[in-house]
Amino acid sequence: MKLISFTVPCYNSYEYMGKCIESLLPGGEDVEIIIVDDGSVDDTDKVADSYAAHYPDIVKVIHQENGGHGEAVNTGLKNATGLFFKVVDSDDWVDLDAYKEVLKTLKNLTKEQITLDMLITNFVYEKVSDNHQRRMLLSPLFSENEVFGWDGMKRNIKGFTILMHSVIYRTQMLLDCGLVLPKHTFYVDNLFVYIPLPYVKNLYYLNVDFYRYYIGREGQSVNEQIMISRIDQQLKVNYLMVDAYNLWDIEETHLREYMLGYLEMITVVSTSIGYISKQEGNIEKVKELWKYIKNKDAKTYHHLRYGIFGGAMNLPGRLGRYLSIKCYKLSQRFIGFN
Repeated sequence: MKLISFTVPCYNSYEYMGKCIESLLPGGEDVEIIIVDDGSVDDTDKVADSYAAHYPDIVKVIHQENGGHGEAVNTGLKNATGLFFKVVDSDDWVDLDAYKEVLKTLKNLTKEQITLDMLITNFVYEKVSDNHQRRMLLSPLFSENEVFGWDGMKRNIKGFTILMHSVIYRTQMLLDCGLVLPKHTFYVDNLFVYIPLPYVKNLYYLNVDFYRYYIGREGQSVNEQIMISRIDQQLKVNYLMVDAYNLWDIEETHLREYMLGYLEMITVVSTSIGYISKQEGNIEKVKELWKYIKNKDAKTYHHLRYGIFGGAMNLPGRLGRYLSIKCYKLSQRFIGFN
């Protein structure tokens, strides 16, 4: 069994996927790199097959009809043989020194026969267009270099969310929780993190800047104008998160509060996009989302509606819309919009 499986979803990625794959190859025989060619119509298939030919014991290639980012992740998970599982998007990469620390940590915990469900690292936004980097440190939330449960969180800070770039999950745990991401849907990375959380019992925070997240590519899904055009996709993910759990059934209070905070942040993003678009149809869709949450779970609605962000955004009139935009700008720091 490999120590870790990396899934690299690719769609028309031939121009830049090499940097991603090259950054993962130093893991050697401890890792497997699953390149999922998601129906590309360029030379992605040729690049992927070339790596598989040169590194047959490390690289595996799966060609499939286009199903979107979520379906590519599903395919990677189904075919993973590693003890741990991580998604690395084809335009991103990992830092070599941090990579060595990640592998060392996973090896040591495995040798000690410790069942680790989630390893958390920092990540770095790489805005190449203006040569700007922003480190996303999670040290305010977690103790370093020790295994802990949710009750071991140092604090729960509004706006701090564990994004997909930060997490390495235990593969079997992902399978046990029945994680299946929707096809042809953007922003499923939030589901990838959120759905498994109640199954996570043991966590470990490694304070290294492992994942490098490229910001600024034309057509990137976190570009503000792209997000406005795909507001239905954002709302779909938001609804799926609302429906996933009755959060008040979760007995572990630290976990419940964290998941409520995560749901609040995503709902803030959805609401902000609707208001920033200045399109009445989008604003109405946002109002329908809040109505749905209220009808489904009044307690969760109250928590979101009158939380720090939700309360500000739901003020009536121009003030509410102004604060919505301010909340959106704050969320940019944590979600990484352009």
